[in-house]
Amino acid sequence: MTITSDDVKRLREQTGVGIMDCRNALVKANGNLDKAKQILREEGKELLSQKGREAKEGRVEAYLHHSGKVGVLVEVLCNTDFAANSMEFRQFTRDIAMQIAAAKPRYLSVESIPPADLEAEKAIYLKQSEKEGKPPQIAEKIVEGRLKKFVDETCLVKQAYIKDPSLTVEDLLGNLRAKTGENVQIKRFCRFEVGEEG
Repeated sequence: MTITSDDVKRLREQTGVGIMDCRNALVKANGNLDKAKQILREEGKELLSQKGREAKEGRVEAYLHHSGKVGVLVEVLCNTDFAANSMEFRQFTRDIAMQIAAAKPRYLSVESIPPADLEAEKAIYLKQSEKEGKPPQIAEKIVEGRLKKFVDETCLVKQAYIKDPSLTVEDLLGNLRAKTGENVQIKRFCRFEVGEEG
């Protein structure tokens, strides 16, 4: 039975286990993928099916807009260097850096918005509704809608993807996780624009 590099790659993508361990398991399993997974599990190798694996590999992507006036750094994590060096992962980090340059997110996720910022936005929307003479129950719904819009526009993962607005960045992230079988996370980002206050 000949074990091809594609067989090893497939097993590694599905388990997150090192190349040599995958090759050895496939040899012992006569090329049977499911048997090889079982062998790896019996040997106590860490499989992706075990939730909560820490993402300690990844890439820092730098993007400089052609005008030279906007620059972005973004850190994206995953479980293995194998995934971090894959074409899909590299394309994803590049697309996310371009997204940040174009869409100017202020926060990474809803959880990363400081409560004070949300309260300040809510207060502004309440005042706007009062000025518009809306009854309290309608004003509350308007404020809720405007807060959702604020979150969708300022949180990176909630933003509509610039290359395909039918998707959000969160959707892209989910697609990459499904493709790689890895715990892919956008860890942090920084956006610089000439003349902008720090």
